[in-house]
Amino acid sequence: MGRRFSAPYLSEPVSRLASWSRNLAVFAVVAVVMSIIIFRFGFLEIKPALATFFGALACAGLSILVGLIGAAAIWQSGARGMSRILLAFLIDALLLAYPAYLGLQYRQLPAIHDITTDPIDPPRFEALARLRSGDGANPAVYAGLYSAEQQRIAYPDIEPVELELPVERAYEITLRLVTRRKWLIIDERPPQPPRRIGRIEAVARTPIMGFREDVSIRVSPDDEDSRVDIRSASRYFESDLGSNAARVRKLIDDLNTAADAESLKPAKKPAQPAKKPPAKTVKK
Repeated sequence: MGRRFSAPYLSEPVSRLASWSRNLAVFAVVAVVMSIIIFRFGFLEIKPALATFFGALACAGLSILVGLIGAAAIWQSGARGMSRILLAFLIDALLLAYPAYLGLQYRQLPAIHDITTDPIDPPRFEALARLRSGDGANPAVYAGLYSAEQQRIAYPDIEPVELELPVERAYEITLRLVTRRKWLIIDERPPQPPRRIGRIEAVARTPIMGFREDVSIRVSPDDEDSRVDIRSASRYFESDLGSNAARVRKLIDDLNTAADAESLKPAKKPAQPAKKPPAKTVKK
């Protein structure tokens, strides 16, 4: 019985527009994955990788347009292929969801790319400066007072980290946290007399596309305690979509947590000298 009713439907031709919509969606996914791979592993520079990425998003948009036209044609002709269109729409929605979220972030967040806990005297990029001299790269010097004011409005919680620890111990904790994040450490200088200021320069990468964002950390003494200043800046683009602020904020939280755990450790008791056994008296 079921076969009798389904036979007329199966005899209908499959909409070519439905097939094109699905094929374009699949091609868009492949192109996005390829653009991410070729950039993360250094096969191409940022501009051709971005061109491939946005071209893939354009294919996803074209897939939606072709699918809508195909759905209208199927409604009129009764041809098959609606399942292919629905599959294409699902793929396109998954592919475009994250870029749409980033577009919303772009509209809501300030167009800045250089975040620091100390806008007056930000940690410098010294070893990293030569890596920020390529075509289209942001300069190594701090972005300036306009960026500082925009940061103050958007991220008022980003402030210097005051730790009740000696500067040497604060530097060790900071370096351990940087290593745990698997950032590429370019330079590390532990605090040495007479100034006793420690510096760490490293390269972090964004989770998906792997864009490089440079980090400079300064650990300086504050009497018996210490102060940690952090700077994170995108190597490319005028807007970081909040990624640098999120990185600095997370490192601040981890530093405070590690310092609290350090202060809760019981103090080591000084080793007691071994007691000498009493001298034996020899009876004569």
